[in-house]
This record gives sequence, structure tokens and C-alpha cells, in this order.
Amino acid sequence: MKKLVLASSSLYRQQLLQKLRLNFITCPAEIDESAHAFESGQELAVRLSITKAKSVAEHYGEHLIIASDQVAMHEGQQLRKPGDRDTAIKQLSRQSGLQVKFHTGLCVMDSANDRYLTALDTCTVYFRQLGSEQIRHYVDLEQPYDCAGSFKSEGLGIALFEKIEGDDPNALIGLPLIKLVSLLAQFGHPVL
Repeated sequence: MKKLVLASSSLYRQQLLQKLRLNFITCPAEIDESAHAFESGQELAVRLSITKAKSVAEHYGEHLIIASDQVAMHEGQQLRKPGDRDTAIKQLSRQSGLQVKFHTGLCVMDSANDRYLTALDTCTVYFRQLGSEQIRHYVDLEQPYDCAGSFKSEGLGIALFEKIEGDDPNALIGLPLIKLVSLLAQFGHPVL
């Protein structure tokens, strides 16, 4: 079987892929993540996952490249990583009592022949009605500045939600493992 490369420097994605007990190496993909005009969140997530895979494939011949990208959408607007406390508080305040859709694109590419397969997973997060003190307390505890939507669902962020709808809770963290297992099998790399 071909060696696996995770096209990411994200510790969250690395931890998720480790759940499958696969041997892999990581290589960050440095790409422009700007959306194109009139591109939907779903289209952007898939396109960026393909672009990441192609970028890393240039450095690793004869490998299977795993790439993923997530786009958070709230009321038709893309949510970016907040980067700081004030922005995280503002994002969570706007999301209170509402829903956010997380589109996670996935691409597995055989770098030997540039053949790739893609998948998309969408999770909808329904936020509780949150008070300003709750939001500040959460942000100060978890400092989710590197997470789209300003929360970490694998941690205390789960307390912000009323419910989550989706096929794979791992997709919300950044790597849809259920779909990944299927794509790897199609490349002759079964997990079990």
C-alpha cells in the first residue's frame, strides 16, 4: 500500500487521523484560501481540499495525499478564524441562538497519477442562547482563536450547542473520517 501524507499542519486533523491507526506523515499545504466570486461554501471547501492535495503531491510522488478544508457559513457569510479574543466574542455573540453550517471538503489523491476523489460533509450546529458573560467565560477558558466559528467542539465548546446535525462528528473538528475510510478503500487502502 502507498504511504499516506496528511496535507495539513493542524494538530486537530492529525489527532483525528490517528484514530484510524494509520501510519502517515504530515506536510502543510500553503495555498491561497480566498473564495472565488459567487462560490458557495460547499464549492469552496471541496476546491480548497483539492488544491491542498495537489500542492502537497508535488513533493511526494507515489503517495496517497489526504487533504481537507472546512468552511463555516452563518447567514450567508463565511466565518473565518477569529485570531483574537474580541473577534471570537463578537462571532459567538452573533451566533447565539442561531445555526452555523460547517462544510468540510475532503480529497484523497494518488500523487503517482494525479487521480483524486472528493467528498463533502456538512454539519449544522445549533447554538444555545448565550449571555455575554457565558461567551466571555468560554473564550477566556478555551481561547478558540484558531477555530472557524470561535469554538472547539472537541472540548468545552460542546456546551455552547443545543444540537448538532450531520453524518460524522469528526467532520466538525476538521476531517470527516467516515467518508475518508470510504475514499481510502477506493484507492486500495482499507482501514480494517
